[in-house]
Amino acid sequence: MIDSLLIANRGEIARRIIRTAKRLGIRTVAVYSEADAGMPFVVEADEAICVGPANPAQSYRNTEAILAAAKSTGVQAVHPGYGFLSENADFARAVATNGLIWVGPSAEAITAMGDKINARNLMADAGVPVAPGTHDPAATVEAAVEAANTIGYPVMVKAAAGGGGMGMAVAADEAALRVEYDKVHSFAERMFGDGSVLIERYFPRVRHVEVQILGLADGRVIALSERECSVQRRNQKLVEEAPSPAVSPELRERFLAAAVRAGEAVNYRNAGTVECLLDPATGEFFFLEMNTRLQVEHPITELIHGIDLVEQQLRIASGEPITFSVDAPTSGHAIELRVNAEDPKRFLPGPGKITTWSEPSGDGVRVDSGFAADTTVTPFYDSLMAKLIVYGTDRQDAIAKARAAVADFQIAGPKNNLPFFAELLDNAEFVGGDYDTGIVARMR
Repeated sequence: MIDSLLIANRGEIARRIIRTAKRLGIRTVAVYSEADAGMPFVVEADEAICVGPANPAQSYRNTEAILAAAKSTGVQAVHPGYGFLSENADFARAVATNGLIWVGPSAEAITAMGDKINARNLMADAGVPVAPGTHDPAATVEAAVEAANTIGYPVMVKAAAGGGGMGMAVAADEAALRVEYDKVHSFAERMFGDGSVLIERYFPRVRHVEVQILGLADGRVIALSERECSVQRRNQKLVEEAPSPAVSPELRERFLAAAVRAGEAVNYRNAGTVECLLDPATGEFFFLEMNTRLQVEHPITELIHGIDLVEQQLRIASGEPITFSVDAPTSGHAIELRVNAEDPKRFLPGPGKITTWSEPSGDGVRVDSGFAADTTVTPFYDSLMAKLIVYGTDRQDAIAKARAAVADFQIAGPKNNLPFFAELLDNAEFVGGDYDTGIVARMR
């Protein structure tokens, strides 16, 4: 088993990884920026190294500084968490080249799945359903228009190298496509260094369902349960639940089989997620992307399976077997609410110093937080402050626990979206379970 671990991340996911590592007796090293000095994850690690100023390009994305920290502290492995360098194939390769264990998939798998067009084509060849779309980048706006005429409007215009809901726009007709193509192309060049654009069928009413996979040390790929991620703003998730209220046992079997094929197509190892769009009218689903890392929403899978996914990641990276039965059934229902420092109406960032921080507790309530009273949410990083996770015997029990936990969660200082969650948990569409990715827009 790995005996020492550097966490190349910050905030709640760094604390989450540290918690499991300490339980397993693994020495932990945190890296932090000057803006994060004194944050809970820095204090809780066995050792902490400052890797640069607030700008993430000079700290949390600074490969040289992070590798230097790993060497100076003598760690055996690196866990990237999510975001930052977690899906950077060059970083994964550099970690391995420096004789360290990378807690994640191979650089080759990251590369294969990092380009949406390449990923689509790989999945189609593996027998995974993909939505109608381009097989090659639309190199010009005229090529995009020609593709859209074949696919049929409306279409989704996507940055091929994008992720996390960034670099996406919907075009209802040719005029809109010409405008959105230029926007997405420019955004993709600026943000990802790759202006390649994918044109794909847009489904006005669709659900976002994903499957957790694990590529095991013995070469097998297994699929765990699905997660429902349709409560989104600006194509970014706010609420997730498992299992999905839209997925029948028969549909679940199809989802899981497709996810396994997806992982096998790239010889996947460690934790990953196969994301799909589900057409609730027909029961058809289509591959969206594969996230080659641990997901923000992994706790809900942990709760219904009764496992620790970070532990399984560390065991797989160590070449050890997993500690649970693949065939064991799930139980109960779990919901995760992403508590962000943003206003609850327009979801605009609202950083600031936290003057009050009181987390809810009780049976079935879990809080994975990155902050505490007297710490500051800065504008330099993602607005996520904590994940409020609840577990119930069934969906209605979980919703009831979520309502109570939201009411008990007290935050003062920065803006926060707890009032939105209170509204959502009383929304008839959400409570009934028959919702889609447009639910937040309809609430506003």
